[in-house]
Amino acid sequence: MRFTTVLKRLVGCEQAVPEDAWFDEEAQVMVVAVRPRSRARRRCGICRGRCPRFDAGAGRRRWRHLDAAGLPLFLEAEAPRVCCPRHGVVVAAVPWARHDAGHAYEFDRQVAWLATECSKSATSQLMRIAWRTVGAILTRYQRDADAGIDRLAGLRRIGVDEISYRKGQKYMTVVVDHDTRHVVWMADGHGKDVLRSFFDALGAERAHRLTHISADGAEWIADVVAERLRRARADRISSSWTRPQMRSHTSAAPTRMSSLA
Repeated sequence: MRFTTVLKRLVGCEQAVPEDAWFDEEAQVMVVAVRPRSRARRRCGICRGRCPRFDAGAGRRRWRHLDAAGLPLFLEAEAPRVCCPRHGVVVAAVPWARHDAGHAYEFDRQVAWLATECSKSATSQLMRIAWRTVGAILTRYQRDADAGIDRLAGLRRIGVDEISYRKGQKYMTVVVDHDTRHVVWMADGHGKDVLRSFFDALGAERAHRLTHISADGAEWIADVVAERLRRARADRISSSWTRPQMRSHTSAAPTRMSSLA
């Protein structure tokens, strides 16, 4: 097998052309020099549209990749700037990493998977990155995963609850879809303003398609529901109690189901 083929397999990106590889004695890391293929060059880092070159930018830079033979591996390439008609002067996109990220796609994917299987601290130790870096990677990975998904589409029967974490010092508001048994929305904090932000994201048209809302006895939930859904009335709240079988991270406390029909 040719050396360039080995490097190509190591990089794992079809749109990247490996040029050279060496061991950086000072940093004690492996480095693979790459360049984008012609059709992937001179593209805006935000919209990926073809743009004219502006300048060389800050010169060559490195992106963290998955370790090789127990050594940290970095991809190194030029980072020119382009002039986008929509976004102005920005750093050109590269096919192996997200815009403004210091890690390759494969590295982000590995960190995201580990974070679902073990603790954040264990993930940071295993991947040899800072604890805060794990959070930043998860944020951008989830943002990309949600880009083409509308989790609020088709909602009919939902549950609203608040959960506490950090020994009850902080709260999150959670909305679940009773039909799919999936969490569809979460936000830091609890109270009327937080729940209003859910209905803002849902929109008035889709909100009025809701047929049932389950919740505990929190008045702030009932107030916002009555405020946003004019069809909701206090006399429509059933006195029957249900215990929906939701995923482990949702509340198992008895909830009251309100029919909006």
